[in-house]
Amino acid sequence: MEDPMEHNGGPSGRIEHGFPHLPVVRASITALFRRLTADGVRAYATSVSPAEAAFDAAEDLHLGAHRVASAMVRALRLPDARMVVAFRPMEQAATVEPAAGPEYFVEVNDRFRTHRRDLAAALSHEVAHVLLHRLGLEFPDTADNEILTDTAAVYLGAGWLLLDAYREDALTHQKFGYLTPEEFGYALAKRAALFGEDPSPWFTSPRAYEAYTAGSALAARDLRRAPLAAAGPMTRRRYARARRAAAAGAGVPAAGGAAYRFERGGTDGGLRVGFPCPVCEQRLRVPVRGPLRARCGLCGTVLECDT
Repeated sequence: MEDPMEHNGGPSGRIEHGFPHLPVVRASITALFRRLTADGVRAYATSVSPAEAAFDAAEDLHLGAHRVASAMVRALRLPDARMVVAFRPMEQAATVEPAAGPEYFVEVNDRFRTHRRDLAAALSHEVAHVLLHRLGLEFPDTADNEILTDTAAVYLGAGWLLLDAYREDALTHQKFGYLTPEEFGYALAKRAALFGEDPSPWFTSPRAYEAYTAGSALAARDLRRAPLAAAGPMTRRRYARARRAAAAGAGVPAAGGAAYRFERGGTDGGLRVGFPCPVCEQRLRVPVRGPLRARCGLCGTVLECDT
């Protein structure tokens, strides 16, 4: 499988920013919880460490590449997978052919012979491909499937390196993967919130830290979406207006593009509100009756709500 991971931001040299793939990133997180279960996701509590990913010029090229690949395999909990890393001239950063295993051949760009600091980032994406292949988890669309691969690498503890490989200044335009830097930051912040992890000291790239900060801000807003009790005053007022309209039979789904939707349902035909879980993005439906606690059936998170 070829992965045309960007080194220069594309033909224009510009790197895409913002959150254009956010719905697919969120769907990817949900898909991981559905396939692995909540306990399965929480088994990935240990991220690959900076020391495991480090690869300096003094280390033997092939032994070092094998060591780093083995670290990615351990981080993504594929202990019986063996990675054989070869270097060759190519446009892509790296490629892997997901096969039956247990041996997988990863080809990486010759530039990593000397630009060793980014080899772990390229390998994290390829090993995530192998993991998803083994899990039988994929999206129908090729582009969405690559976003799923990036998201899985990040959310399961190996992909913070993909964000750290992002550099953008007057002389350098480099980004690996298919997510924008801010989307990498968002997925990483969602992982950090789940495991109580602070990855910010690991970054060597100042621009990576900026992207993580932007992604973290959006992830934090997920925790303040109505009808969650932590929603701010303006969000609460907007939600109350939409709730009144729905109760009056106006059929208004969500005000201002919010994620919640009202509907009639249940045995009594009462008003219910559907909204995404801020942890796994699975949609929940609860009665509209004021303060209550809702437990997500997918990730098990207990949410304080004010419906």
